[in-house]
Amino acid sequence: MIAMNVWLFMGIIGIGAVCEFVDSSIGMGYSTLLSPVLLGMGFDPLSFIPAVLLSQALGGLAASIFHQRNRNVSFTASSKDSKIFWVIVIPGVLAIIGAAILALNLPRLILSTCIGGLVIALGVIILLHLRLRFTYKGMVGVGLVSAFVEGIAGCGFGPIVTSGQIISGHNPKRAIGVTTTAEVPICITGFLTYIVVKLIQYDTTPLFSRSFGEIVRIIFSNSIMRWDVLGALLIGVVAIAPLGPLLTRKIGNKKWHFVLGPLIILLGAWVLIKTHFL
Repeated sequence: MIAMNVWLFMGIIGIGAVCEFVDSSIGMGYSTLLSPVLLGMGFDPLSFIPAVLLSQALGGLAASIFHQRNRNVSFTASSKDSKIFWVIVIPGVLAIIGAAILALNLPRLILSTCIGGLVIALGVIILLHLRLRFTYKGMVGVGLVSAFVEGIAGCGFGPIVTSGQIISGHNPKRAIGVTTTAEVPICITGFLTYIVVKLIQYDTTPLFSRSFGEIVRIIFSNSIMRWDVLGALLIGVVAIAPLGPLLTRKIGNKKWHFVLGPLIILLGAWVLIKTHFL
């Protein structure tokens, strides 16, 4: 297990802030950039994925408030943004529960390989910048696939959901706002699923036979999650989250995919190289 020191803690704060700024600006990039970086640093994926999910949810919550204040998105009862939000979130919540349970039962090598391969695939999708016809059925599929990938690898929700909306013709600024808001309930569901399943798997003692104090002690141990990593990430994301929506208001539909796509592909390749050859 990697020991946390002051410099590593500060470094993770900076990495989290950069990833959150990218994510809250263009609707993708937080976990897709962060997960392979943490994996490349040597952290166990099952120890940092819950931390990434919870920090992404809280960062998304803060950013979504500012997206609405900056009128990048509208969640009135009859708006298209609201309808897309629900058709993504409802199937997404179910998908991430199943994916988290599956990830907790995969061997570490297979899980790390999945993360690297999925990150590369997401980078290619972003880089190609395809265009498709918008349908709500298609958005249901986007919600299922994106949440499942997020639950398995701790990354991928933003690129799939934002790109899925944009290539289907939804306004880019509104797509970013919808994605940022939708990741809140989905990532919280994924986080809770990881915690509950890891508690059940902790030892052979039935969960409800343990005392409340013992359950709390187990939850806040590094056996369940790297809480020190979560603490560093939260400092970074909360500090930077309000700034991303301001950039969204200015960038419009710039050619961001030419930068983010190759970067994500390189990160995915680095994860595969480190997993199999280093």
